[in-house]
Amino acid sequence: MSLSLDDTGSRIAGRLRLERESRGWSLADLAERSGVSKATISKIEREEVSPTAVILVRLAGAFDLTLAGLLLRAEGQERLTRATEQPVWRDPDTGYLRKQVFSRPDHPLEIIRVELPAGQRVVLPASSYAHIRQAVWVQAGQLVIIEAGERRELGTGDCLGFGPPSDVTFANETTAWSNGAMGRSETISTGRLRIARPGTARRVT
Repeated sequence: MSLSLDDTGSRIAGRLRLERESRGWSLADLAERSGVSKATISKIEREEVSPTAVILVRLAGAFDLTLAGLLLRAEGQERLTRATEQPVWRDPDTGYLRKQVFSRPDHPLEIIRVELPAGQRVVLPASSYAHIRQAVWVQAGQLVIIEAGERRELGTGDCLGFGPPSDVTFANETTAWSNGAMGRSETISTGRLRIARPGTARRVT
C-alpha cells in the first residue's frame, strides 16, 4: 500500500510527540533544544499545521537524529522498500517533494529523491549535516547549491560531494517555462552516509 502525504504527516506528528515524551521533555524543553517555538511544536503535534523541511531538521537535530532518521521512525520501514511504499513528504512552504527511497538504522547509507519546483529554494542549517556525509546527483534540470558561501551550478548528471557541515542552500532558479515545460520540477537524488562516531565514517562495501 502506498503512503499518502496525509498519512505521512499524521505519522510524523505522532512520532514527534513520542520522541519528546519518551525523553520526558515538555514542549518548552523541545522548543529550547530545537529553536522552534513551543506554539509551533504544539500545532504540529496536534496536526493543525504541517512542518517545513527546516523545522523538521531542527526538531530531528534536537533528538540527535537526521531528518531521514526521524522520518524512518515515523514510517517503520523494512529492509525492502518497494517503489509504491517509499514515504513521500512535501514542504508546505516551497512544494519541495521528498521521497525516502532507502534508510535503515542498521545500514549506514540513506538514499533520498527530491523534487524542487522552479523558482524555489530551501536553506538547511549546518546541524542537519552534523552526523552525515552527503552527495547530491542531479537527475534532471538545473540546481544551484550554495555551501559555506560557495556557489555551484549543477546540471543533469552532475554530482557534488559535500564538505564539512555548514548551512546549505538548494535553489532551482529556473522559471516555470524553462526547457519548454510549464511547471517543470527539477529532480535530484541524494545519497547519505551516516557517521558511526565523531570523525569516523562507516564504510559501505
